[in-house]
Amino acid sequence: MNENQVKGTAKDIAGKAQEKFGDVTGNTSQQVKGMAKQVEGKVQKGVGNVQQSAEDTAKEADRAARDADKATRDQQR
Repeated sequence: MNENQVKGTAKDIAGKAQEKFGDVTGNTSQQVKGMAKQVEGKVQKGVGNVQQSAEDTAKEADRAARDADKATRDQQR
């Protein structure tokens, strides 16, 4: 997990707690703030997921290039 995935998950959880607190106390403002924090957390986690996917794809491409280079060198022997 990268930083955005962790922080996004934490915001989502905090938002759920804040929304629940608003539910229990009847405080609509806290409910709305909690829901907004959940959305912010989900978006941040999504950004982190995209970053992670890009990093994983880059690593795979690098591995494939190295493997292809090695195979070419082995064929030339």
